[in-house]
Amino acid sequence: MGGCVGKGRSIVEEKLDFKGGNVHVITTKEDWDQKIEEANKDGKIVVANFSASWCGPCRVVAPVYAGMSKTYPQLMFLTIDVDDLMDFSSTWDIRATPTFFFLKNGQQIDKLVGANKPELEKKVQALGDGS
Repeated sequence: MGGCVGKGRSIVEEKLDFKGGNVHVITTKEDWDQKIEEANKDGKIVVANFSASWCGPCRVVAPVYAGMSKTYPQLMFLTIDVDDLMDFSSTWDIRATPTFFFLKNGQQIDKLVGANKPELEKKVQALGDGS
């Protein structure tokens, strides 16, 4: 399972569907700062999903991501649309979507590029069980 590279928007643009999960959709830099601060205060590890609504693999992994957010409430799950927050996303050097960052105390502790469901589940489970 790979990731999407490049910009390709369809005429009918739908947001990724994280319904039923505990995923916080980040739409501003302020949202991000607030959630990171909250996670640090609560001692939570953050899983940040940088994705795009036009990216097929992002759509495929979205329900899995939402499901994991319910299974592991001890972690904080965020999602960032790279097109909505281009400037912010560019500071993370994202070369393909989805890219998942794992943060502890605001610092990156791991990273996964692409919609690799088994690998994502393995990493999240390890962090979830460890916290």
